[in-house]
Amino acid sequence: MTNFEFNSTLLGLKSKLLSFAMSLTRDREKARDLIQDTYFKALTSRNSFVDFGNLKTWVFTILKNTFINNYRCKVRENFIIDNIQDLFYINQSHDNGYISPESTYAKKEIEIFIDSLRDEFKIPFRMVLKGYKYHEISEKLGLNIGTVKSRIFLSRQKLKLMLKDHTG
Repeated sequence: MTNFEFNSTLLGLKSKLLSFAMSLTRDREKARDLIQDTYFKALTSRNSFVDFGNLKTWVFTILKNTFINNYRCKVRENFIIDNIQDLFYINQSHDNGYISPESTYAKKEIEIFIDSLRDEFKIPFRMVLKGYKYHEISEKLGLNIGTVKSRIFLSRQKLKLMLKDHTG
């Protein structure tokens, strides 16, 4: 597929991409932004597209993954949009009956438990707490992704046991 064919086919998908983006975002401006990001990623990743593949499927996958990644970033930021003029109410505690770990243990105590883990468990666990994804931790530490997942799982299990023993 030539660059001209690739670009014209890509532009021909605009209305279908807009429909799909609208179904995900429910907002016309966000849908347009999502399409723009998708076009940018498709054009910059043109070399990774295999000519015998389905361009439409490839572009829709880019759009869907871009939407998911943007959503994850927003969740991680804990960004609150509210039209309340008096922001005093946003910062007030709303007790929903859930007992958080901070209410049972001081943050410093939890940090001490985390610090007591061996480095091979502590480092990936701290990275996941900071918001790194498993594959990012794997790359930075030079470990297999399965090893990273296992160490984080074992860290959680050890911390649960330590916290349980601490209350007993």
